[in-house]
Amino acid sequence: MLSFLEGLDGDICKALMAQLRNLWTHTSTAIEGNTLTLGETAFVLEEGLTISGKSLKDHEEVVGHARAIDFVYDLIRRESDLTEKDLFDLHKAVQTEQIFDVYKPVGAWKVEPNSTVVVSGDTQTIFEYALPKDVPELMQSWLALFQETCKENVVKKEAALTAYVYLHVSFVRIHPFWDGNGRMARLIANVPVIRAGYPPIIIPKERRQEYIEALSEYHLSVGTVTARSELLPDVNKLDRFKQFCAESWSGSIKLVDNARRKQQERNQQKNKGIK
Repeated sequence: MLSFLEGLDGDICKALMAQLRNLWTHTSTAIEGNTLTLGETAFVLEEGLTISGKSLKDHEEVVGHARAIDFVYDLIRRESDLTEKDLFDLHKAVQTEQIFDVYKPVGAWKVEPNSTVVVSGDTQTIFEYALPKDVPELMQSWLALFQETCKENVVKKEAALTAYVYLHVSFVRIHPFWDGNGRMARLIANVPVIRAGYPPIIIPKERRQEYIEALSEYHLSVGTVTARSELLPDVNKLDRFKQFCAESWSGSIKLVDNARRKQQERNQQKNKGIK
């Protein structure tokens, strides 16, 4: 199912997958405040060792995210419908802190309201995500959107991008978990992208502010989602976020292109040897 790997020798394929895992894990955790560099993230994941002076939490986050990526690939290979349990299992991988707290459930929907502060110019607004009582029904709608998106003939790059945007924005708008929602969205929204034969869309940590602003702009324009409202009203207002995601995609596409060039060079050397 990972067709962007087709034609690559085993070692190049393995190296590319490691590069994508390292970049995806580093950027997604860094957006949430993780302090490990890309090099340190790669070292932790490849060597299984710790970085002096860095917190245990930072180490656990990158290991958990890498494990979550493997889970996403398993979902893609499985080709069966995504379930509520799958989302709970993915959350358990992402949310590595396992201290029991009834108000911060791991692998279950949130039980308390959550919100964020959106700053636009000189104005600060408290934006509330979906209420806990509405989450089960809203997530059934989100799962239906996910199944519909994945069952459509998503082949062209534009369709894959649109699927990612719709799933990402609607998931974050609900914010179904007490924590880890951003990492979850950046993982699960990539399923139709990878199924369509493309590498994942990876949001650069350097553009964190733009990312948050583009999401917040849409959230403020359509308001808080409820069980009685649409998940994605007025999709035309998603143009800014969609353009941002299209630009962000270049990072993983560049890694794939580099791997293909390496393979091409190797094939040319082999052909010279045969002659």
